[in-house]
Formats: sequence, C-alpha cells, structure tokens
Amino acid sequence: MLRQIRRIVTTNDAQGKSGVMIDGIADNIITVLTECWITGKGKVNHTDGIDHGARSTQLEPPEGGTLFRYFEIPPESEFAHLSDDEKRKANAEWFAAMNGAHLQPDTSVHPAMHKSPTTDYIILLSGEITLVLEKEERTLKPFDCVIQRGTNHAWVNRGKENALLMAVLVSDGS
Repeated sequence: MLRQIRRIVTTNDAQGKSGVMIDGIADNIITVLTECWITGKGKVNHTDGIDHGARSTQLEPPEGGTLFRYFEIPPESEFAHLSDDEKRKANAEWFAAMNGAHLQPDTSVHPAMHKSPTTDYIILLSGEITLVLEKEERTLKPFDCVIQRGTNHAWVNRGKENALLMAVLVSDGS
C-alpha cells in the first residue's frame, strides 16, 4: 500500500489574489508513482483551475515539460520467491503499465534498468535505496539526493521497509 501524499496546490484568482485550489490526497497513482503535478511546453497558466496532477499518465514528462511525483519502492525481499525470468517479466509489465516499456533498452545488469533523456532531481525521504548503474552502485540514506542525467539505471531496495522518494523530472526539451 502506497502512503498517502497530501497535496496543496495554490492559484491566483481573476483579481490576482492567491488562494488554495486543491488541498487533499494526491490520487493519480500509476503503479508505484504518486503524481503531484505536470507542466507542458510553453508558458504556464496559473489561473486555469485544472488539476494538472491528474493529467500525468506515464513515466516521462511531456516534451519540454516537467513532472513532480513521489515514488515508493518495496524491499527486494518481497520478490525473492520469483525466478529471474519471472522478475524480468514482472518488471517489463510494470514499465509497460507506466507507459515506459520503450525506456528499457538494456536490462542485463538488473531487470528494472531504464533510461530516459530527462534530467531527474531525486531525494530519498525514508528507508534505504540503491542506485544501480551499469558500472557501479550507490546506496542512499534519507535526504541523500541524486541528479539523474539520462543514464541507464535501476532503483533497488535492499532494506526492510519501503523506500519513499520524491522526484522532479525535466524534459530534455526535444
């Protein structure tokens, strides 16, 4: 069960006065992703009254846009009973459910490896997570951050509790 994330979204009214547009639980969930907000290419309209968090449907932000989300990775031990083939199939289905199957060019190092052309700002908020790269790994503790720059990578939780991470993904602009 993913933890609930309260989301407060501000807005400006027709007179330019600030207020709250949304105060509630972010409910756009894509597998382990809790979508908070998404922007597209071009000028942003801060008075449109649209819940842009509800518009996100995939792992990547739109072309020229950004995406703000939380994601939660369960411990790897929860999948220890699966064979390597079953893990690979489960990961392929998981990425397909996030409309990200095309982001898995090489899963030889780990079945959850994926690569997008985005720049991602990621902070581990709780738990422990390991960033797996093709040549090396780094284990993060709470409040460590990663600037993920278009590299093939996976997130592996070798701890005992779910790892909660926050991410902002920025399109490469193409």
